[in-house]
Amino acid sequence: MNIALDFLRSLETLLCTLTDADKGLKQVFGEKEQSRLSHIMKSSFVREDCLRLLNSLPQTFSVPDFTEEHNIKKFCLENSCLTFCTVSSSAKLHEVKAQWELLVIDEAAQLKECESTIPLQLPGLRHAILVGDERQLPAMVKSKVSEEAEFGRSLFQRLVLLGHKKDLLKVQHRMHPSISLFPNRMFYENQILDGPNVKERSYDRRFLQGKMYGSYSFINEAHGREEFDNSHSLRNMIEVAVASEIVASLFKESVRTKKVKVGIISPYKAQVYAIEEKVKKYNADSNSDFSISVRSVDGFQGGEEDVIIMSTVRSNMNGVVGFLKNHQRTNVALTRARHCLWILGNEATLTKKFSIWKELVIDAKKRRCFYNADEDKGLAQAIKVALVEHNQIHTLLNMDSFLFRESRWKVSFSNDFLKSMSRVKNAVTCKEVLNLLENLANGWRQPHWKKNLFVHHGTSSQLLEQYKVNGFLNLVWTVDILKENSYYIQILKVWDILPLSKMPRLANHLDVLFGNYTVDKMNRCKHKCLNGCLVVPMRWPIDSNISPNVDPVLSLSELLASIGVRDDFESSSTTNINKSTMGRDCVTNWLGKFPDD
Repeated sequence: MNIALDFLRSLETLLCTLTDADKGLKQVFGEKEQSRLSHIMKSSFVREDCLRLLNSLPQTFSVPDFTEEHNIKKFCLENSCLTFCTVSSSAKLHEVKAQWELLVIDEAAQLKECESTIPLQLPGLRHAILVGDERQLPAMVKSKVSEEAEFGRSLFQRLVLLGHKKDLLKVQHRMHPSISLFPNRMFYENQILDGPNVKERSYDRRFLQGKMYGSYSFINEAHGREEFDNSHSLRNMIEVAVASEIVASLFKESVRTKKVKVGIISPYKAQVYAIEEKVKKYNADSNSDFSISVRSVDGFQGGEEDVIIMSTVRSNMNGVVGFLKNHQRTNVALTRARHCLWILGNEATLTKKFSIWKELVIDAKKRRCFYNADEDKGLAQAIKVALVEHNQIHTLLNMDSFLFRESRWKVSFSNDFLKSMSRVKNAVTCKEVLNLLENLANGWRQPHWKKNLFVHHGTSSQLLEQYKVNGFLNLVWTVDILKENSYYIQILKVWDILPLSKMPRLANHLDVLFGNYTVDKMNRCKHKCLNGCLVVPMRWPIDSNISPNVDPVLSLSELLASIGVRDDFESSSTTNINKSTMGRDCVTNWLGKFPDD
């Protein structure tokens, strides 16, 4: 019957050709009569063969007389030449009276050896082709005993171990070359070639601005803390915040960059759930040009997306990486992205011990693909908020904190302040304190009329500053002197945050402390250097004999400054770096760093 249909189609084609030839002969082509006769003779032969075949067909065909779904399925399977099914459902094929000559099993490396016996027992089978990658994840086995007994091993892996010949598909058409570079070297001995499509310039797509968001990046997030959720799975809420912020930026940019598919993967279910909860609002949007999928590494095997964000989660002092030490799982995680792969992780944890992740971090640094998350302003803000919300504000309160990395002033914190902040559980108050500290570190000072100063006439009153926080607490700080390299430099010293009732005790303590300062050190602490309306730190060479109070030109500004800053009898010198010769000499190095505001 099929042959007869083919003949009829051939006859139809020839007849159409003959008709076109007749028209062309009269109008355009001027075709010779001999060519026309050739078409007629050829169609005649086909016609005769077709008629002969049609005459050989029976007058009627028997049609199965059944209406039940089971019988219809059985009839289709028995008369099909190609059958597609899962391995487990192939068991139903044993119920059918049919013969299969060739079996092809896809993702064969993920199939337990015992499961592969189901299709391999099909009747009439003569050939079997297994397609898979034993260097990626095998079948899931939950039982530790079964795993140790290699119950999850596939027939594919067994044949590879036995040295059975295999063919390697050497060309990959998914990943941008910068993404495939590391896994190709680590897992495939550089045998994999990049397809011509991924080498094209158009394949190098940038979804966000900045070097951090190139085709391949390791983004170091050093502030997070791994923790167990209720189901005893690990999560890292700071990495959750960073991933969420990146997704938010991608969502905004999707309007300009058009369609983008994002995947977020993590080896831990708790992290997957936490990220899902954070980014679900972007999936609910009607914007069809943006889609996001959040899954475990195991659940993403076989999948791919335009952008993959990987959250490694682990952040500990011992360098324990858990699931990440599995090379097959790492291979899957690193090979899911088409255009961009951004890996979030803690450099210190991942490089503590020798592992493939240490190799990855070293490789990223060599290729200049290593970045710190807090270098991006949006990510830094997300990290700050997350640390406050998850009671990890202490991470931000140190002199090397990223909050003060580009600030004009260095900021030092007393133990009393750190202890007091650990007792503050109100997130709003914590955010207000951080914002105030950032402003102070950048040179802003509160106007005198807004200050609610604690009245004290001891030595500390010459330096003590008190700013209201949240209407109840008071942030207490002074200017102090730090010896750094060959200079004395002014810094901010934050002493405590406390209610007004506890101020006398702190003031008395500071009286004793400042009573041990020399006159020269006190003068340096009191000296103010103005850059426009901002106060910038001064510094003096250690071997300098210059006193902050010797410039007679500053006498008037000293008087005005003392009136503008305090009511009481204290004296301090003020330098305006735009006018004073001494000020220009002392702060030359600061001017290049701190532009006028």
